[in-house]
Amino acid sequence: MAKYASEAIRTVALVGHGGSGKTTLAEALLAKAGAISAPGSVERGSTVCDFDPLEKANGHSINSALVNFGWRAIHVHLIDTPGYPDYAGQAISALAAVETAAIVINAQTGIELNTTRMARWAKERGLCRMIIVNKIDAEEIDLPGLLENIRETFGRECLPINLPAHGRKDIVDCFFSPEGDSDFSSVKEAHAALVDQVVEVDEELMAIYLDKGEVSPEQLHAPFEKALREGHLIPVCFTSAKNGAGVAELLDLLEKLAPNPAEGNPPPFLKGEISNAVEFHADPDPKKHVLAHVFKTIIDPYVGKVSVFRVHQGLLTRDSQVFVGEARRPFKVGHVFYLQGKEYVETDSLVPGDLGAVAKIDEIDFDSVLHDSHDEDHIRLRPLEFPTPMHGLAVETRKKGDEQRLFEVLHKLEMEDPCFRVERHPATNETVIQGLGDTHLRGKIEKMAQQYKLEVATKPPKIPYRETVTRKAEGHCRHKKQTGGAGQFGEVFLRVEPLPRGTGYEFSDDVKGGVIPNVFIPAVEKGVRQALDVGIIAGYPVHDIRVSVYDGKSHPVDSKEIAFVTAGRKAVIDAFTKAGPILLEPIVNVEIQTPDSYIGDLTSDLSGKRGQVTGTQPRAAGTVAITGHAPLSELSDYQSRLRSMTGGHGSYSIEFSHYAPVPGQVQAALVAQHKAPKEED
Repeated sequence: MAKYASEAIRTVALVGHGGSGKTTLAEALLAKAGAISAPGSVERGSTVCDFDPLEKANGHSINSALVNFGWRAIHVHLIDTPGYPDYAGQAISALAAVETAAIVINAQTGIELNTTRMARWAKERGLCRMIIVNKIDAEEIDLPGLLENIRETFGRECLPINLPAHGRKDIVDCFFSPEGDSDFSSVKEAHAALVDQVVEVDEELMAIYLDKGEVSPEQLHAPFEKALREGHLIPVCFTSAKNGAGVAELLDLLEKLAPNPAEGNPPPFLKGEISNAVEFHADPDPKKHVLAHVFKTIIDPYVGKVSVFRVHQGLLTRDSQVFVGEARRPFKVGHVFYLQGKEYVETDSLVPGDLGAVAKIDEIDFDSVLHDSHDEDHIRLRPLEFPTPMHGLAVETRKKGDEQRLFEVLHKLEMEDPCFRVERHPATNETVIQGLGDTHLRGKIEKMAQQYKLEVATKPPKIPYRETVTRKAEGHCRHKKQTGGAGQFGEVFLRVEPLPRGTGYEFSDDVKGGVIPNVFIPAVEKGVRQALDVGIIAGYPVHDIRVSVYDGKSHPVDSKEIAFVTAGRKAVIDAFTKAGPILLEPIVNVEIQTPDSYIGDLTSDLSGKRGQVTGTQPRAAGTVAITGHAPLSELSDYQSRLRSMTGGHGSYSIEFSHYAPVPGQVQAALVAQHKAPKEED
């Protein structure tokens, strides 16, 4: 049995931009808590969390990593997440497992590209948030200016709960014992601001505060947790993971003020069918039915498939009988583990709030819900919002005969990463991998080579253009073929019309009087889909279209499925070409972080690539964030262009926004390049 209750558990995800020191901070916390004898080093590749060979080689996190440790009366489950935008899928998925998102900011570089994105995702998920300003021992930093920038960016509810002191070698408390001097600002003023902010969520306590002028920290605990839940307070604390300043104080804050599973916002479970699902609140009570959510999958070369989950309700023990989603047959839990970096530590049971893992259960996938009663069959967690993978590479094996292995390996990589996708494009005979950036995809290729000993060749894939129509039109095909004996006959009349952008495809059977027998309607749709899937004018899939079959003819002897497949395909091609066909291209949001001296060059370059700058915002001293949008097709070589323009000091990320019509000259060129497949009679 566990040696602690759910009330003692704290679950925290360290999130933020790459290089902010999250992994080093995790090492410092583990060492201070006595879980390891001494902190490891990212530079030496000796940390608990960065254990993957690729992480050691690159000097930064690629995967999220779990550790746990005890501190006084609490047990902490900590998730160290990668900070670079290319690995956002690993960081975002961790948000489904914790009560608290600790946003780590590098005191030298300030608020960076992924700082704001992770803070936004944590807020949208309803997590309690805190901000950790790390590396306060660095030279030439402006902590008062950074604190003000934090408040301007994330809101006035961001208030310091401690402050640096003695030349940034120590930390002074601003909440429990507001005595002493700090390197900047006033400790007493910071304390008063915190109390003012907290009592605003409790009218009774506010009355006492206004009457007596002070309240005790014990009286503030419940309203403090409420302020965290409502986002009315985001505490800011200061640390140096390198020299240990603020590390013990951070652990004390987790013990005294971070929410336990019953104090955080309840996880957003839904119960029922998708169309009529209602909110379901898991109760962190070990006596109730088991309810757990899988937020991470690992394909371990030695252990096999490992499913990592958060227990939200009930007591999960070794030998439990557990269902996966709506499966009718349970599986037996043979072994239950904690994860400590790369180590699997076996345990007898997990209580609500625990993060644990089971191995070698193929039926469990990312986002699965585990439970021990059919009462929970239709319960699922509200899906996380992941960025759309927009960077692509076409891959093929270097060695003939490895094609099947390629698909098996890509499937394993896809299971591990919610932002990595694999697509097969029949029209071009390409296997395309898609991710969040060039670094993301190159990392997968390296992993294929190192872990799976599979070498692949790559090339740029086709941009994922789409085809659609702009007006209604009708099409017709009478397919008649006589080759001796029974022939083929099918006649189809249909119409096409545009649908709102993003709707996809709809098929409608409007045939009256049985002129096309019901048995052949699926064949008509099959033919329609064949044409739409491979494209009609330029070889790209057709979207946002409704196809309605309204008339036709059949023959009692010669009509058969193949005849109506052919008639449906040719009829929709006929209608499509009359319906004002256009090509759509993906438009992406772009965020560029750069020294401010390059603003002019970068904005001019973006505008010259059919892009539009929508804003600029100061970041750390001397840097600025440029936001805008541009066609994905214009950004295929943007990494090298940005490196050239900024001397290697710029970084960027893209995020899918929408599809928009391509300019006429671009469409004409793409249509001219397309070689339509020859239709058979």
